[in-house]
Amino acid sequence: MASLQEQILPYEQEINSFNPANAADLEQFRIRFLGTKGIVKLLANEMKNVPPEGRREAGMLLNSFKQLAEGRYEQFAHLKDEGNANAAAIDTSLPGAPLPIGTRHPLRIVENRIVDIFSKIGFSVATGPEIEDDWHNFTSLNMPENHTARDMQDTFYVAQNPDWVLRTHTSSVQARILETTPLPVRVICPGRVYRNETISARAHCFFHQFEGLYVDKNVSFADLKQTLYYFVTEMFGPDTKVRFRPSYFPFTEPSAEMDISCTVCGGSGCSLCKHTGWVEILGCGMVHPNLLRNFGIDPEVYSGFAFGMGVERITQIKYQVNDLRLYSQNDVRFLRQFQGL
Repeated sequence: MASLQEQILPYEQEINSFNPANAADLEQFRIRFLGTKGIVKLLANEMKNVPPEGRREAGMLLNSFKQLAEGRYEQFAHLKDEGNANAAAIDTSLPGAPLPIGTRHPLRIVENRIVDIFSKIGFSVATGPEIEDDWHNFTSLNMPENHTARDMQDTFYVAQNPDWVLRTHTSSVQARILETTPLPVRVICPGRVYRNETISARAHCFFHQFEGLYVDKNVSFADLKQTLYYFVTEMFGPDTKVRFRPSYFPFTEPSAEMDISCTVCGGSGCSLCKHTGWVEILGCGMVHPNLLRNFGIDPEVYSGFAFGMGVERITQIKYQVNDLRLYSQNDVRFLRQFQGL
């Protein structure tokens, strides 16, 4: 018992003489005496060495010592508030460290712009799964098994028999819309698609696509042309010229490729337009009667048009990007160019 008193005595003298000048001194006192590794804790651990008959008295002595330390700490607790007041007195009007301003990805900028343009003329947005079954990705779109058009869209198969693929176009979303939505329908279908391509400056194994579909009574090719002409003038400006060239797509008939006058050279010829003055931007056509029949729609009553474009292509033309791989390399030097758009 005397041993514990002898240990406590010098600490009591230290506590009684403690007179802190600031909050930092007070915190050091708290750590020294009341912290998890402080003196009160260390002395409490000595209780196991006290004989059983002396533990009650030792406990009272230790508790009295703890109260002495806590009381002295509380006596100067006002120093903590003064320290907080001094911290609050710091001039916060001084300029802080600048934070870098982020930017939207150029593909997202163009996607949002396309949605905005078509939404103004009544098109809604529809999305679907990126992993598709054979029916929605090929067969229902007038591309039955062994059809040569499938070779144009070589892709990545997730499973076979039955076939599941990474979708090759967002036409699969149009198929799902025709399957579940009452007519008329007027939708645009954005999303990522996949092709088994060699990665180069002109092609990639994945890209982003926008497709449009309008099915109703008395829809004509003239409606298609006017819709796309509106899109082009809104996206590239009112002076942009348009031309249509006959083409082939299995899900439209008749089909066409649409070109616009080169936005770089104005039609005089440059590397972007391969010195022709024209740049291809999308494919389009009237929905094939077989496709309508696949979804129980009478082609004698209803007709429609469809179109599809690559977002990377539209972005390349609008912002003169010379390498499609830049879109997916996350190079901040490239991305910073679109800050504020």
